[in-house]
Amino acid sequence: MKQSKDNLSVSARRAFFTQASSGVALLALAPGVRLVDLALARTSDEPASTTQRWGLLVDVERCVSDCDACVSACNHEHGLSGDPSETNAQWIRKVDLEDEQTGHRLSLVLMCQHCEEPPCVDVCPTGASFRRDDGIVLVDKHICIGCRYCMMACPYKARSFIHENLSGQKTHAPRGKGTVESCTLCVHRIDHDDSPACVEACSEVGHQALLFGDLNDHEGPLATALSNASSRELRSELKLNTAVRYRGI
Repeated sequence: MKQSKDNLSVSARRAFFTQASSGVALLALAPGVRLVDLALARTSDEPASTTQRWGLLVDVERCVSDCDACVSACNHEHGLSGDPSETNAQWIRKVDLEDEQTGHRLSLVLMCQHCEEPPCVDVCPTGASFRRDDGIVLVDKHICIGCRYCMMACPYKARSFIHENLSGQKTHAPRGKGTVESCTLCVHRIDHDDSPACVEACSEVGHQALLFGDLNDHEGPLATALSNASSRELRSELKLNTAVRYRGI
């Protein structure tokens, strides 16, 4: 029964995107942007496929507490101000933790975990929150009504609501007042065979705390790293099968 429900949901979304691509109910949140393109990926001849599942490994032991290269890169890539006085939009954030008994400290990054069973998708009344065939969880701003049910359902507090009017948007990252947003894993970069901006920035500063790859490619760098050493999901008891895994916690 669950599989039938999932298939129906996918079919319904595809029907919407088919209509949108022909000009029905298609809005322009930023010049030249059509979210239908991000949803169907990678190109018109190569759609997103279940043969791939994109994910991240966060090595907490390599994540430095006073470094915010990943956050800055995300803000720059997607046109986020990074100023909490202007907006609470935050697609990736740093969290510092300390064990009260041992005094051991660690720093890690938090973002959308791109769950296989995303609660945000389950509660969305319009289908604006959806999961691509390759596992990337996105928000279609064209049909998001800003109800914020997804924000309440997300156990990782990974979604933000846009309260202010926006200007200077990036064409690859459409945003809009009154809608919800979160990490897209830099889907526009992935669809051009590039890594997310946060991963690239972490590598450039020499920390190598973020590893991006295809979880389904058993000989690829991400799957290999996961098989060579233990890692864990955040809130694993929820059985969401997240695409973001953590080592060192």
